[in-house]
Amino acid sequence: MENVVIIGSGPAGLTAAIYSARANLNPLLIEGPQPGGQLTQTTDIENFPGFAGPIGGFDLMMAMRQQAERMGVRLQMDELVGCDLAVDPKRLQLAAQGTLEARVVIIATGASARYLGLPSEEQLKGHGVSGCATCDGAFYRGKRVAVVGGGDTAMEDALYLARLASHVTIIHRRDKFRASPIMADRLLKNEKIAVAWNSVVAEVLDVSQKTVTGVRLKNSVTGALTVVSVDALFVAIGHTPNTAPFRGQLTLDGDGYIVADRTRTNIPGVFAAGDVQDRTYRQAVTAAGTGCMAALEALRFLSERN
Repeated sequence: MENVVIIGSGPAGLTAAIYSARANLNPLLIEGPQPGGQLTQTTDIENFPGFAGPIGGFDLMMAMRQQAERMGVRLQMDELVGCDLAVDPKRLQLAAQGTLEARVVIIATGASARYLGLPSEEQLKGHGVSGCATCDGAFYRGKRVAVVGGGDTAMEDALYLARLASHVTIIHRRDKFRASPIMADRLLKNEKIAVAWNSVVAEVLDVSQKTVTGVRLKNSVTGALTVVSVDALFVAIGHTPNTAPFRGQLTLDGDGYIVADRTRTNIPGVFAAGDVQDRTYRQAVTAAGTGCMAALEALRFLSERN
């Protein structure tokens, strides 16, 4: 039986593993289907503390992984496919290695940005296509960018980008925003933001150069095609928390995020860290912070039961 099993290998999971190892909890980390998490898809990171210059997302995650290994963390390439968290010890069903038992489980499975599903979009992720304006917006200071979406997140992203970019085009498939009236009004009053109403992205340009040069829009009413020249496309149509294995066991909010109080879930001995329980900030540094919190809570939980 394991003392601590951590599910997920992004900033939250690896930080939880590092702190758990330093506390002599001998943690096992299940890396999941995307070792290193979403951050490995980001080319340059400028806002993670401790680096004088930009660091690649893949490089940052590999450095964290190496640090975890140096601390004695055991990493296992596998994926959680089912679990029973109500029993003690917790039972975890893995795709390749069968069933594990653990006294404590730290869930750090993250949340996946929703994208449009276009082949051109997929090829340009990390090369001008992004699901995080606050992560990547600073790379487009003084440039023209576009945002897809019509909810509050899209409004927030467009307003944030308008402080950095020379111009922002927000692309919405309807003729009215879903966002709260105050957010929509604030956006419409901003002179640096234009709205492409009744429009969907048909293609992101230009794949061959591995850099975004524009977007081809299709009018959802007339079918007319137009091209808007931009240097980046930010997709703000929501995130999907990776909580499918925990439904029916953990308390989730209406959008599927784990409800946690200082990383503690509704089940004793089960903690959640990072984007899987954070629908607000979704930053590498905040994910790492909650990973630290989860490890310290796990140590306290185990200490009280020894």
